[in-house]
Amino acid sequence: MSDPTPAPAVPGQATGNPTPPPRRWVWTAMTPEDRQQRLGELGQWVDWLIDHHHLHRKIPRCWYRDGHEPVLEILTALYLGWVRTYAGDPSKATTLGEIAWIKELHLLAPALAAPACEAGHQAPPPRPGPTGEALSDWLDTNPDRITEAPYHPAEAEATRLAHELLAAEQRKAASRAKP
Repeated sequence: MSDPTPAPAVPGQATGNPTPPPRRWVWTAMTPEDRQQRLGELGQWVDWLIDHHHLHRKIPRCWYRDGHEPVLEILTALYLGWVRTYAGDPSKATTLGEIAWIKELHLLAPALAAPACEAGHQAPPPRPGPTGEALSDWLDTNPDRITEAPYHPAEAEATRLAHELLAAEQRKAASRAKP
């Protein structure tokens, strides 16, 4: 039985060129042209993903719209992980890389849901304003902020590890300073 939607082309595979190096996708740092091109690339893959993995009820069809930024980020991470798993450097492949990717997909699937959009895209509720002023007011008036925190059993271990790390960095710096 064949998939209703064939797997998308892996970047570099269709042209016979070597696979490009992995790219980091930071949506807010992209130019509008880059964003449009990469969103189109991601969209083809998401269509395939939905059909291939039967995620019709998990991923809203409006995943790319305003208000679904967390879904967009997860889908981006899944896509880049898929590319690295299935088309990445074979010398860096793990024995169970494909299984690990599928596990991650199913682990993240609940976070892709947008139940409010089942009948069509719904604008997200307005975001609350910055917490800065409210946090400052709370810090100024809350007596808990000035009382000593209770002893935590891991405190001694965390302090010991911090001292070991500092000493190792100092030894490293000293060895570099020697002629």
